[in-house]
Amino acid sequence: MFTRSGERPGRRAGERAGEEQLIRQLPLRLRLLSACVLIRSERGKFETVTERLMQLPQVKKAFAVLGRFDIVADVEARDSLELGRTILKINRLAGVVFTETLPQVEGG
Repeated sequence: MFTRSGERPGRRAGERAGEEQLIRQLPLRLRLLSACVLIRSERGKFETVTERLMQLPQVKKAFAVLGRFDIVADVEARDSLELGRTILKINRLAGVVFTETLPQVEGG
Protein backbone atom coordinates (compact mmCIF):
# COMPACT_ATOMS: atom_id res chain seq x y z
CA MET A 1 0.00 0.00 0.00
CA PHE A 2 1.29 3.44 -0.94
CA THR A 3 0.18 6.97 -0.07
CA ARG A 4 -0.36 9.77 -2.58
CA SER A 5 3.27 10.77 -2.23
CA GLY A 6 4.22 7.28 -3.40
CA GLU A 7 5.57 6.19 -0.04
CA ARG A 8 4.42 3.30 2.03
CA PRO A 9 2.75 4.30 5.30
CA GLY A 10 5.13 4.33 8.24
CA ARG A 11 8.31 4.95 6.25
CA ARG A 12 10.82 7.10 8.04
CA ALA A 13 13.11 9.75 6.63
CA GLY A 14 16.06 7.50 7.47
CA GLU A 15 14.75 4.78 5.17
CA ARG A 16 14.43 7.27 2.32
CA ALA A 17 17.94 8.55 2.98
CA GLY A 18 19.25 4.98 2.85
CA GLU A 19 17.58 4.42 -0.51
CA GLU A 20 18.97 7.68 -1.85
CA GLN A 21 22.46 6.59 -0.74
CA LEU A 22 22.01 3.28 -2.59
CA ILE A 23 20.92 5.09 -5.74
CA ARG A 24 23.98 7.35 -5.58
CA GLN A 25 26.25 4.29 -5.23
CA LEU A 26 24.56 2.32 -8.02
CA PRO A 27 26.78 3.65 -10.84
CA LEU A 28 29.83 2.40 -8.95
CA ARG A 29 28.38 -1.09 -8.84
CA LEU A 30 27.78 -1.08 -12.60
CA ARG A 31 31.45 -0.59 -13.50
CA LEU A 32 33.18 -3.26 -15.50
CA LEU A 33 35.29 -5.78 -13.64
CA SER A 34 38.88 -5.90 -14.81
CA ALA A 35 41.44 -8.62 -14.33
CA CYS A 36 44.90 -9.46 -15.53
CA VAL A 37 45.21 -13.12 -16.53
CA LEU A 38 48.70 -14.60 -16.52
CA ILE A 39 48.94 -17.55 -18.90
CA ARG A 40 51.49 -20.31 -19.30
CA SER A 41 51.28 -21.92 -22.73
CA GLU A 42 52.71 -25.05 -24.28
CA ARG A 43 56.18 -24.59 -25.74
CA GLY A 44 55.99 -22.72 -29.04
CA LYS A 45 52.22 -22.10 -28.79
CA PHE A 46 52.16 -18.55 -27.38
CA GLU A 47 51.40 -16.91 -30.75
CA THR A 48 48.47 -19.26 -31.45
CA VAL A 49 47.11 -18.83 -27.91
CA THR A 50 47.43 -15.03 -28.17
CA GLU A 51 45.49 -15.03 -31.45
CA ARG A 52 42.72 -17.15 -29.90
CA LEU A 53 42.59 -14.91 -26.84
CA MET A 54 41.99 -11.86 -29.01
CA GLN A 55 38.91 -13.56 -30.48
CA LEU A 56 37.20 -13.37 -27.05
CA PRO A 57 35.30 -10.05 -26.78
CA GLN A 58 36.18 -9.68 -23.08
CA VAL A 59 39.93 -9.79 -23.81
CA LYS A 60 40.98 -6.19 -24.46
CA LYS A 61 44.70 -6.84 -24.86
CA ALA A 62 47.00 -9.88 -24.92
CA PHE A 63 50.76 -9.93 -25.28
CA ALA A 64 53.79 -12.16 -24.79
CA VAL A 65 56.04 -11.65 -21.76
CA LEU A 66 59.24 -13.13 -20.34
CA GLY A 67 59.30 -14.92 -16.98
CA ARG A 68 57.21 -17.64 -15.34
CA PHE A 69 54.31 -16.89 -17.67
CA ASP A 70 54.21 -16.57 -21.45
CA ILE A 71 51.19 -14.32 -22.03
CA VAL A 72 49.33 -11.58 -20.17
CA ALA A 73 45.69 -10.87 -21.05
CA ASP A 74 43.70 -7.84 -19.89
CA VAL A 75 40.07 -8.88 -19.40
CA GLU A 76 36.96 -6.75 -18.79
CA ALA A 77 33.57 -8.19 -17.86
CA ARG A 78 30.15 -6.81 -16.88
CA ASP A 79 29.97 -8.91 -13.71
CA SER A 80 31.71 -11.69 -11.79
CA LEU A 81 29.75 -14.37 -13.64
CA GLU A 82 30.94 -13.14 -17.03
CA LEU A 83 34.48 -12.81 -15.68
CA GLY A 84 34.41 -16.39 -14.39
CA ARG A 85 33.07 -17.72 -17.68
CA THR A 86 35.74 -15.86 -19.61
CA ILE A 87 38.50 -17.29 -17.42
CA LEU A 88 37.09 -20.79 -17.95
CA LYS A 89 37.14 -20.20 -21.72
CA ILE A 90 40.76 -19.08 -21.50
CA ASN A 91 41.69 -22.18 -19.48
CA ARG A 92 40.06 -24.41 -22.11
CA LEU A 93 41.90 -22.89 -25.07
CA ALA A 94 44.18 -25.34 -26.86
CA GLY A 95 47.77 -24.66 -25.84
CA VAL A 96 46.98 -23.17 -22.42
CA VAL A 97 48.73 -25.06 -19.62
CA PHE A 98 48.04 -22.89 -16.56
CA THR A 99 46.51 -19.52 -15.66
CA GLU A 100 46.58 -17.20 -12.70
CA THR A 101 44.01 -14.41 -12.44
CA LEU A 102 44.76 -11.10 -10.75
CA PRO A 103 41.49 -9.18 -10.29
CA GLN A 104 41.78 -5.41 -10.19
CA VAL A 105 40.77 -3.81 -6.89
CA GLU A 106 39.74 -0.22 -6.26
CA GLY A 107 41.49 2.06 -3.84
CA GLY A 108 45.06 1.93 -2.60
